Amino acid sequence: MKSLFLPLKRKLQSQWKALRFQLSASNNPAFVGFYKYFYNPGKGSLSEFLSSYSLSKRSGFTVIQIGANDGITHDPIHKFIKRDRWKGVLLEPQPDVYHQFLKKIYAKNEGIKTVCAAIGEKDGTQPIFKIGFSNMRWATGLTSFSREKIEQAFEEGIVATNCEKFGIEIPEDKNKWISQEEVEVIAPDTLIQRYGLDHIDLLQIDAEGYDLEVIRIFDIPKSQPEAVVFENVGLKEADYAACLSLLQDNGYGTRKFGPNTLALKRSNPLFSQFFER
Repeated sequence: MKSLFLPLKRKLQSQWKALRFQLSASNNPAFVGFYKYFYNPGKGSLSEFLSSYSLSKRSGFTVIQIGANDGITHDPIHKFIKRDRWKGVLLEPQPDVYHQFLKKIYAKNEGIKTVCAAIGEKDGTQPIFKIGFSNMRWATGLTSFSREKIEQAFEEGIVATNCEKFGIEIPEDKNKWISQEEVEVIAPDTLIQRYGLDHIDLLQIDAEGYDLEVIRIFDIPKSQPEAVVFENVGLKEADYAACLSLLQDNGYGTRKFGPNTLALKRSNPLFSQFFER
């Protein structure tokens, strides 16, 4: 009986996702108003911090997001960008995802610039690896500069679980499992100069296991973001420890919130509230 309802469930989920995207992209007053007047983040959650931090910046909030994907699904900052009219630059290297989703969802947000590029040590191009037979959100979310990360997703059953969930057959030909394409790469200095960013309130990273490299590339001692949020899932234990060490050595406190880790300057007024409970 359960299997009979799955197609209907998937259809309803797809319709809700499309409606939610449209409401957000149009800056629908009801959509934005919900987050402005009724939304109440969970106590002790990353969302509680982001909400409090955003509201504390009366003069405007500036963000750089690395790996924005579609701009809304599993995105911890989307609601706050819309609610509080953040400014900043959001990067997504996958052209299909960028043009179909990210560019459209923020087209009406004047302070937000979307860029079809990845962050890198220098300007240029670089190959990126992705699931070769699906462009669903779960698949595009696994895209990485590391082919090993995609192979690991197959080995650990992550791909198989999602394929079963959404009724997708994995090709018998393993050559079709992973594809690659050249994407634009932009260096942090170029990004900051091109878009006139004089400070960074939040550096938000979702780089599918590439987070340590992004943090290193961004030269934290020089760029001095007030806060950094990065994914800890998919990071090797040694890489995660290196992330924490790099940030802590540069004046940040760190705290884990499920799959994400927050780093905040110890001098920030909100530090004691969220790090010394």
